[in-house]
Amino acid sequence: MTEPAARAAHDEPPNAADGMIVCDRLVRIYSGDGIEVQALQGLDLLIAAGELTAVIGAAGSGKSTLMNILAGLDSPTAGMVWVAGHNLGAMSAKERLAYRRSVAGFIWQQTSRNLLPYMTARQNVLLPMRLSALGRRERGRRAGLLLDTLGIAHCADRTPDRMSGGEQQRAAIATALANQPKVLLADEPTGELDSATAQDVFSALQTANTELGVTVLVVTHDPAVSSQVRRTIAIRDGKTSSETIRHSATDELGMTTLHAREYATLDRAGRVQLPRDMIRRLGMRSRVELQEEPDHIGVWPDQAPEENPE
Repeated sequence: MTEPAARAAHDEPPNAADGMIVCDRLVRIYSGDGIEVQALQGLDLLIAAGELTAVIGAAGSGKSTLMNILAGLDSPTAGMVWVAGHNLGAMSAKERLAYRRSVAGFIWQQTSRNLLPYMTARQNVLLPMRLSALGRRERGRRAGLLLDTLGIAHCADRTPDRMSGGEQQRAAIATALANQPKVLLADEPTGELDSATAQDVFSALQTANTELGVTVLVVTHDPAVSSQVRRTIAIRDGKTSSETIRHSATDELGMTTLHAREYATLDRAGRVQLPRDMIRRLGMRSRVELQEEPDHIGVWPDQAPEENPE
């Protein structure tokens, strides 16, 4: 067991109220040829049970590394990560395999990686359940229910080569949900699809969230996807940098409008990452001016007068 894992093994699991996914100062360092790359640099994250949340970020920001750790495909170097009460930093290889089978479902961006090409959609969904305690009839019933719920019952007896890209991704979602996981993780599931097909796939993720009660975390570059979730989390330089929270409001005329508000993420040390576009527009550089008010803190570009040398 690694030193971080050994330390994490003695930590108490978070309460259900703390969140379905809890990351505390999560670090992942990759080493090779004498070079170290810090993909995650003390990332904090809290996802409540039942949420459907989007994660966005530029290439190299660390979002895919985060998803691989949450899926049990990679291990943290330091920090803590809990998913559905499971301490991912303290798992043995056997425990990690069981976790991937029953706790966290995962969907790759590449449709070809999600399904076995020589099996039908129904057979792909049935396969993960072969090691479950369900009887044969119950496994068949669940497979049919999942395919029907996600709108691809007509693909039950088709192999992936006879399905569209969107149908393949929905079959992949059904397969990931086969063993009733607590969490469904999707890494760019609409990245290879056109906008109309991508909407079908995202609707399937919404169905998994609302009708099956699964907590869903999806990495996406698609603004049409990220704008439809209540909460979008931005990752920058290996840390969560900001969040956008959306809510609907109805006026006195009965008109409903969607409102979005952006928040900076505050870590334990009191650090925040201001959005890059705001920094650029306001000409902020090495330091900013702060002013404490009774109910807020004001942040301005540095306006200190230059000192004239004697």
